[in-house]
Amino acid sequence: MDRFRSIQVLIAVAEEGGFAPAAKRLGMSPPAVTRAVAALEDHLDVRLFSRTTRVVRLTETGARFLADGRRILEGLAEAEASATGAHSELRGEVGVTAPSMFGRLFVAPIAIDFLARHPEVSVRTLLVDRVVDLVEEGFDIAVRIAHLPDSSLMAIQVGSMRHVVCAAPSYLAEHGVPKEPADLLRMEAIDFSFSIPQRQWAFPTAGGRTRIVRPPARFFANSAEVAVAAAVAGRGIVRLLAYQVEQEVRAGKLEIVLANYEPPPIPVHVVHVEGRRAAARVRAFVDLAVERLRAETWLS
Repeated sequence: MDRFRSIQVLIAVAEEGGFAPAAKRLGMSPPAVTRAVAALEDHLDVRLFSRTTRVVRLTETGARFLADGRRILEGLAEAEASATGAHSELRGEVGVTAPSMFGRLFVAPIAIDFLARHPEVSVRTLLVDRVVDLVEEGFDIAVRIAHLPDSSLMAIQVGSMRHVVCAAPSYLAEHGVPKEPADLLRMEAIDFSFSIPQRQWAFPTAGGRTRIVRPPARFFANSAEVAVAAAVAGRGIVRLLAYQVEQEVRAGKLEIVLANYEPPPIPVHVVHVEGRRAAARVRAFVDLAVERLRAETWLS
């Protein structure tokens, strides 16, 4: 069995959604495609596709093998091109994911610059406020603002991010500037979270313990940009990551308070798969992202 050819067949079936269209794309007969997939499944002793009379769908194992197979074929193509001197230009697709607002403000400009530098490369972005499984969902790179668990992924720290409390100058003029976390109880908070309302703010204390404050709130938002707009409008005090309010703070529309009570900054990482064995285009994007993000003033 030609394993490389079997992987090509697997990719075609997955992308075309069936054996017949995959056969047409590959110039093979449908029975030959079916036999190639069956032989690969027998060799691996796993089921790669679930089949019905109408639908051919990858199994969970099949999806993982598909992602690995794509990287194998891409690596082979790069190795052949390098050995023959066929090209020095990067080619192929880079998949990048990041938190939605962070991605729009900082990752998208990096991607656009990368496209200008490498005309044979395409970039696919997924900007969402959840942790994306790079292997399961077929992405190469992620920017994560979090303490990372141990994993097989390569992580490069590019800085750290403050968690700040701020409000509009007009709101502070009317309600006073809080001097300690307990003062928030007489103020009105803007509750921001991606899922259920939290309204629970934690502050470190001198003894190394954590003080929990639950300020009252009437406005609840699952979008950082909406929460920022409400704070600028004087609707209350808000707690967000520093980059989410950077422009408004610089413009004087918001003012940071309780800076002496901020928790330790949260690390920011560029995470990618495969480490040094990653495709050249992935390594090039990582290098550019690390360089650009480390130059940002909002990262400490």
